[in-house]
Amino acid sequence: NTKIIDSSTAHRTSKDWVYGFPEMSAEQPIRIASAPQVSNPGCYATGVIVLIRPLISAGLIPDDFSLSINAVSGYSGGGNTLISRMEASESKDGIKSNYFSYGLNLDHKHVAEMMVHSGLKARPIFVPSVGRFRQGMIVQIPLQLRSLVKKPKYDAIYEVLKLTYKASRFVNVVKPKELSKHTDLLDPEEVNNTNYLRVSVFGNPANQQVVLVAQLDNLGKGAAGQAVQNLNLMLGISEARGLANL
Repeated sequence: NTKIIDSSTAHRTSKDWVYGFPEMSAEQPIRIASAPQVSNPGCYATGVIVLIRPLISAGLIPDDFSLSINAVSGYSGGGNTLISRMEASESKDGIKSNYFSYGLNLDHKHVAEMMVHSGLKARPIFVPSVGRFRQGMIVQIPLQLRSLVKKPKYDAIYEVLKLTYKASRFVNVVKPKELSKHTDLLDPEEVNNTNYLRVSVFGNPANQQVVLVAQLDNLGKGAAGQAVQNLNLMLGISEARGLANL
């Protein structure tokens, strides 16, 4: 009768395990609650899926569209080895850079789960990076609206995301009128120490361009926070237990 939540990458694309992203669909919390085995998502994948799955489902982004995904994470996302190298920058193996890109072999381990759980069939270009801050994350997906088959307007994209997450406790879609204060400074640490994920749709209608953005704590909604949320669902208690007051 033991139930398992696995936080590794081992089972995130397995059909025998339920993917532990409760906001992924209306049915996902029910599937998680009744599952004997749940795979806890990767932090980058969470930020990507929350942005593009609804748009692919609505037909605004074709599933074979060539996407580019850019992301920056706090260095804790790299595990103990990277943490020690960043925090001991003067040592022989220390990292002195304040910011660096990695995964430039274009074979990052999170890409498979991004594709499987978003419905994307064409492999995206994913460029992750690390900043000299311990935790926090921004995932950005730029879109040239004129290059999409349906050439959707900004409002159509925003409305799909707003309706998708309107009942969600932990995923918040920022209203367009509130975006102006973030256009010159978007902080990857803004939702740290919470289980919240903030979705923003920045756009320039005249240029037919949009940037989809997800902000989350890579140790919160990107890892342990999401695991606790899944645990609560599997125990049949409030999904916010232990998370609501963070």
